[in-house]
Amino acid sequence: MGGSYTEAEVDAVMEALRESMDPRVGFRAKEREVAFEDAFAAYTGARFAVAYNGAGTALDMVLRCLDLDEGDEVISGALNFVGTHVSVLGQGGRLVLAEVEPGTLNLDAADVARRRTTRTRAVLVTHMNGLPVDLDALTRAVSAPVDRFEGPPVLIVDAARACGATDSTGPAGASAWATVFSFQSKKLMTTLGEGGMVTTNDADLTERLRRLRSFGKNTGWGSNYKMTKLQAAAGLVQLRRLDAMNDRRIALARRRNQLLVGVPELTLPPERPGRGHLYYRYVLLVPADWAGARRDAVMRRLADEHGIGSVIADPPTYWTHPGIREHLGGRPSFPVAELTARRMFCPALHPLMSDDDNRRVARAIRESVQYVATTVRAR
Repeated sequence: MGGSYTEAEVDAVMEALRESMDPRVGFRAKEREVAFEDAFAAYTGARFAVAYNGAGTALDMVLRCLDLDEGDEVISGALNFVGTHVSVLGQGGRLVLAEVEPGTLNLDAADVARRRTTRTRAVLVTHMNGLPVDLDALTRAVSAPVDRFEGPPVLIVDAARACGATDSTGPAGASAWATVFSFQSKKLMTTLGEGGMVTTNDADLTERLRRLRSFGKNTGWGSNYKMTKLQAAAGLVQLRRLDAMNDRRIALARRRNQLLVGVPELTLPPERPGRGHLYYRYVLLVPADWAGARRDAVMRRLADEHGIGSVIADPPTYWTHPGIREHLGGRPSFPVAELTARRMFCPALHPLMSDDDNRRVARAIRESVQYVATTVRAR
């Protein structure tokens, strides 16, 4: 689990459950759903927030609101969670990948500008692993009008890993055409395992998203994508605790950075002025000549000798998802993204981790890197 629960969440869920035992009340979610949406909009600074049963369905519906025609393009970073790109395919868009910045793993605004065409309808950008993208730079990259459309492509932000972050324009969720947040169990705040939210300043988009989640409200197509009463009850408490959970995660990560300074084989997670890193994942990079085999050896050493898990979050989506690979016409080449994916690994970090455990993880990383440096030959 990414966040943590307390008795306050238990009490809120039990209160909602007990009152719902009255058949005159039941599990209708509207009162708590609206309260959660209002609180979340206020927290992010957005005009509107629309709750969904999950971030995946929320992103699907945001993309549906683009009304994509065949051949309409959505640009997104090559390093990503596969679900982000699958949503583009599912809504009939042509997925166009762009390179990433090797240090931040975030979408490279200059490459977006190069890949943009008259068919580009949206740029779908992910705040990778808790470090927000420079939205100002992306806005400049797509700001010029194009022939086919009256205005530039819209910005859609996947902030599943950045709930509570600050981007270059202010609180994450306050400036893009739409920003999608996830409350899945591994995320920074959670609503009983699943859940999502869309924030926007667009009243028309808000109304359409609300219709789509509730069978179209007798005005068109829709389905049942509503958040439950118990999810909303837990979410209200989690939102109040979000900053404290994030602050603890940030403190642990910064302390770990201090403990790993001076390990020449490691590039530590960067921070950027005005863009607060939440360290949803703690991303380390090994040297380019360690990419692949020696990086893998570090991860094995961490697991086998120290009992510390680590993941690769995330490689290019066309490496792992055959449908995306087929859509892109085979196996494309994104050298920066691919080398970065072979260099990265993300050791465990959690806000409930003790200071002693954090020091133990840092010592284990140092030892594992030193072991590989002295015993494993480069290929």
